[in-house]
Amino acid sequence: MLNERILLVQLADIGDLILTTPAIAALREAHPKAVIDLLASAQALPILPDGLVNERLSFDRAGKSASRAMFAPDNLQLLMRIAWKRYDTLVFFHHFTLRLGLWKFRLIARASGARRIIGLQNGKAGFLTDSLPDEGFGARHQAQYWLDLVGLLGAPSQPRPAQVRRQAHYRLRESLDSPIVVLHAGSGGYSPARRWDVDKFAELARLLQERCSASIVIVGGKEDRGNELAESLEAPHVNLTGKTTLPQLADIMANADLFVGADSGVMHIAAAVGSPVLSLFGPSNANAWQPWTVVGLAAVLRSGVACSPCSYVGQTIGAREGCAARTCMKLIRPAQALATALELLAGREPARTTMRPVGRSASKGLSLLGVPVDAVSYVDFLVLIAGWIEAGGGARQVCTVNPEFIMIAQGDPIFLGILQRAALCVPDGVGLLWACRRRGFALPERVTGSDGLPRIAQAAAQHGWRIFLLGAAPGVAEQAAAVLQKNYPGLQIVDCYAGSPAPAEEDSIVARVNASCADILFVAYGAPRQDKWIARNLPRLRVSMAMGVGGSLDFIAGLVPRAPRWMRDRGLEWLYRLLRQPWRLRRMLRLPRFVFGVWRATDVHSLTDNTKRASKDADRSG
Repeated sequence: MLNERILLVQLADIGDLILTTPAIAALREAHPKAVIDLLASAQALPILPDGLVNERLSFDRAGKSASRAMFAPDNLQLLMRIAWKRYDTLVFFHHFTLRLGLWKFRLIARASGARRIIGLQNGKAGFLTDSLPDEGFGARHQAQYWLDLVGLLGAPSQPRPAQVRRQAHYRLRESLDSPIVVLHAGSGGYSPARRWDVDKFAELARLLQERCSASIVIVGGKEDRGNELAESLEAPHVNLTGKTTLPQLADIMANADLFVGADSGVMHIAAAVGSPVLSLFGPSNANAWQPWTVVGLAAVLRSGVACSPCSYVGQTIGAREGCAARTCMKLIRPAQALATALELLAGREPARTTMRPVGRSASKGLSLLGVPVDAVSYVDFLVLIAGWIEAGGGARQVCTVNPEFIMIAQGDPIFLGILQRAALCVPDGVGLLWACRRRGFALPERVTGSDGLPRIAQAAAQHGWRIFLLGAAPGVAEQAAAVLQKNYPGLQIVDCYAGSPAPAEEDSIVARVNASCADILFVAYGAPRQDKWIARNLPRLRVSMAMGVGGSLDFIAGLVPRAPRWMRDRGLEWLYRLLRQPWRLRRMLRLPRFVFGVWRATDVHSLTDNTKRASKDADRSG
């Protein structure tokens, strides 16, 4: 391979290129005489240090996605140039996730003329000649994925530091007192959902100046809200927003005592130069993109909401923009960030700082179209609840699962992630019994929210469990509470509140639930809104179990009649509701899609494997 011509492809953003530099350096070390060229985005290339590659091929994205930008005139000329150079080996530092992206990479592979094409195989990239299994985003850190990939070319795959180009710019040490804390309030233009609120950055800056007389430096591009942050600071500071190149920014980071920022390329620059890093993660996957610190200190701060991460999970992009509530970032408090920052400034590795919801319970069942279905009966369910209340230790989320919910989850990655991480997914729907029987796995019985809530209320009256009813229309929860307390004397329903799932009401509702000292929270906002509300707020709910119950409160209050017993026993309750509410027909059309999906699916596995996998993921992200 002495005279091998190798083309490396990394078309993503600044942080992704930085995380590729360990693999490029390992490849250069293994093959010092090979011609190694790099195709990368024009925006990211300035951060690449000299000496790693022979030629930099600049791909101009011009504000577009890489796939769309491929057909711009300049990039088509670049393809012609690649074709003229004729490479022997091509290495893709990418997950082949999007269909349009696959065509882009096929085009590059064809143009290169390479006989050997290396990348991660997820079953979609048939053009690869050599590959490693793509285990999904977060199964390994991105930097380690790429190190393992160049190992196929004989390069060492052991972790090594990332590298960035530095250029002296602003002499921090000569003009500022220590400790110097660099703040970055942006996240790049790719996903603003990753950003922490400016007012929280301002509060953290105030606390740092108060506690350790920190010198505050603000960095980032013009779109990164640095000027807005500077206007929010009362104490003296240095605002370098929009005043540095990437290499100059790297030099500033190298002279700082601490960097604080969200998941971004700027954060990866700070980690690469060895500055202590406090990174704030919400919707994005910390297992994949946390600071790569082979040397130096770093801490990841997460709120630990049950719906996070929601982007780049498994084999999918997921919800790249997160959700409108963005509770995962909101729940990271300045005081919490201060405690971690002080540990890093003192040169100590901080303790885990994530509020972690309790994960899946060990149970048997199946995964249907990626959604877990637990094999539990009503008796099993009540035993679990009793154990949770006795054990304490955090709130557990229970989801009722039916075919309609499973099909909603196919197009809603946030809802899908919630179902996969819930402590329990009970089988609510006759279609699930059929689907599991088809897979050779018989469920004991349906466990529905409508029938389950009264059974839980009966057990609560016997054991002294306290219940909070949240949701439904104003006054409905109170009517349902009166019926339940009449049917089950001694039942403690500590509070009822309609509220709403609006993000603006979250803080007050959570405070009200916690003040009630309830053991069990039933939420009736309808799926998936109720399940998302629970997941967003699970780490701070001081109940033992929270469960979405849909229209159950309307049934119990007598506002909506249920199907006759004989129809429920035969699994025909859906037909009764359709006859009474014909507008449900559009929703019911999901049922044949569910049948077809189950019919053609081949991914049969037990939930015991899923439980172990979910537990490992939780351990990594903690």
